[in-house]
Amino acid sequence: MNKFIKFCLRTLFTLFKCRCKIRFDLKNLPQKGVYVSNHVSYLDPLFLYAFLPGNPVFALNGHLHRRHWIRNLMKYADTVLFNPIEPTDLKELIAKVDSGRLVVIFAEGRITENGGLMKIYEAPGLLADKSKAPIIPVWIDGPQYGYFSKTKGKLPHRPLPKVRITVGEPRPFKLKDELRRQRDHISNEVYMILREMQFEINYNPKLSLFAQLMKTGKVHAKEGFTLKRPKVIEDINRKPHSYKDLLVKSFVLGKALKKKTVRYEHVGLMLPNTLAAVCSFFGLSAYERIPVMLNFSVGPKNIMSMCQTAEVNKVITSLTFIRNAKLESVVELLKAKGIEVIYLEAFAKKIGIFAKIAGFLRYKVKRVPHKNGGNKKAVILFTSGSEGAPKAVVLSHANILSNIKQLATLETLNTTDLVFNALPMFHSFGLTVGTLFPLFEGSRLFLYPSPLHYRVIAELVYELGATIMFGTDTFFRGYGKIAHPYDFHNIRFLYGGAEAVKLDTRNMWMERIGIRMMEAYGSTECSPVVTGNNSVFNRFGSIGKLLPAIEYRIEPVPGIEKGGELWVKGPNVMLGYYMPENPGVLVPPEGGWYKTGDVVEIDEIGFVYIRDRIKRFAKIGGEMVSLTAVFDMVVNAYQWMGSDFGYGVVAIPHESKGEQIVLVTTNTQVKQEVLHEYIKNNGLSELYLPRIIMYRDSIPTLATGKADNITLKKEVLEELAKQELSKAS
Repeated sequence: MNKFIKFCLRTLFTLFKCRCKIRFDLKNLPQKGVYVSNHVSYLDPLFLYAFLPGNPVFALNGHLHRRHWIRNLMKYADTVLFNPIEPTDLKELIAKVDSGRLVVIFAEGRITENGGLMKIYEAPGLLADKSKAPIIPVWIDGPQYGYFSKTKGKLPHRPLPKVRITVGEPRPFKLKDELRRQRDHISNEVYMILREMQFEINYNPKLSLFAQLMKTGKVHAKEGFTLKRPKVIEDINRKPHSYKDLLVKSFVLGKALKKKTVRYEHVGLMLPNTLAAVCSFFGLSAYERIPVMLNFSVGPKNIMSMCQTAEVNKVITSLTFIRNAKLESVVELLKAKGIEVIYLEAFAKKIGIFAKIAGFLRYKVKRVPHKNGGNKKAVILFTSGSEGAPKAVVLSHANILSNIKQLATLETLNTTDLVFNALPMFHSFGLTVGTLFPLFEGSRLFLYPSPLHYRVIAELVYELGATIMFGTDTFFRGYGKIAHPYDFHNIRFLYGGAEAVKLDTRNMWMERIGIRMMEAYGSTECSPVVTGNNSVFNRFGSIGKLLPAIEYRIEPVPGIEKGGELWVKGPNVMLGYYMPENPGVLVPPEGGWYKTGDVVEIDEIGFVYIRDRIKRFAKIGGEMVSLTAVFDMVVNAYQWMGSDFGYGVVAIPHESKGEQIVLVTTNTQVKQEVLHEYIKNNGLSELYLPRIIMYRDSIPTLATGKADNITLKKEVLEELAKQELSKAS
């Protein structure tokens, strides 16, 4: 009877678009093991009862076991009532596995309420470890969009969602003796296994960015029985748009731009965070034109250098933006060099009614001009320039989509979320994380053109009821100081990146506003995110754990005893560079490995800690001295004066010692004698003492708020040269 019931259920579910994929040969199915599954609906035990191989025991939590219809449909299955925090229940399951049985257990202990992974209990890990049985991960996808889930109001529901069940290969689960007492580690290990499954299931390496937008738009096109289209994107013009509006405008603009460009042409985009910038980006991408995101904050000379490096012959911008940002000199230089400047205001007036109708029809038939993306070029961005002349970073469709799906395993977005993004789209953090991530995951998005308007941004976050913000330490420190604590009352989580999140910034947000800041880490070359903390695992001082599908190596660095340089490899690592000295010639990363230039240590449970940056070392008398450590020493020595002062530390050539350290600061109270006394009292090396101290009104920074050490060093050298010249005369 058991086999007959399973056959009937399997046939019924198959008719209603349910599919199960087993990723290993059933001949290799272990005699005993632990099926560990996510939990998205009340139907999950029935799906697994119908499709899982073997005759497993089902450990049903109380919320499932109390429902008579589930018990009646599974009365021929071997089920037990299970409480994940009850030791006797766990011992009973261990005994069953030891007797040679397979056991099914839902790692979360309850049905998810946001569509993604929630809290993971340590019971599955303990069960596998104590019984010396392998874990067989199972991922259920689809029922979260159905009426038997708990995501009403957070995800769009429909009567018969497609259901995919994926059974991964059995993997051994053995805890180290020194980690057995760490309950959070046991649950985190299971969590990491499941989130790897989540990434593998949801990541399609063949899709293009525009195809992914169409796919998300189809899922979130309408809501409820009224078939009302939810508004998902808005800018400072305060005219919210739905996915339909966004897609139609992208079709229309893309088709018009197609006539002025050729396939795979690099087209510059010089626009602030607006709906027009998003439509231009997707319009170019839809017809296989490559958007080149130009950083308009770096001056005419550098913008021209970017265009030459990426071989840009046309730049799309806005006349209103050029006037407001006072970028007329940039436009004049571009035109003088033979680059065509296209103003969107004038260009849009040339688009007729028939072109708009054609764009609407393309949307209605869901026609994707180029569905396959894969390793084709998708966008060209530029490095921040903190290590030298900006290089063009070429990212593929697969790079960006993989990073978005990696991010989705870190934090789950839903339709109740509103992401407030003020990070510029010419920065990878602002493009991938701040703009594409919410659009592709179905949350709402508000675009603001500048992260520097601290008071205005705080008021807008309050007015809009934003739930998520991404930014840098510099910007968050500004918001936290100026804003009223209640402005951020609706914020669900904050992520800081692009520069280290300082202790005083983190403490200010926690103590004054009551919000815990998360820290993530990455680089433009990695699309950009590599590691991140989240609400499940978060350690202060750490940049979190590596995202799924990312391999790493720690390479030793001469002169550095602890840690080494972090090398990473994965689907999010760039196609390669276009170098300023060799425009248009792609230089791929050697062997697929990207050398981050950061010195890191990784602890026994996977948390990554940045110790320094290779470029931020000085070699003084043969000794390696960390400029970051010198910076920290100065900040700590004058911490009593507050955090309103700026400090910059650079190394310049020295005739006899190789290099010497120069401190540039806005704090005129900084003196060598005080620093020397602090070094002596705290047992630090005498090499940490800056030999030259310069006082300035401000420290140069990049658009992200990060210190611009290249410009600072150049200014220091120029100032010293002037001093030498005046002495000689």
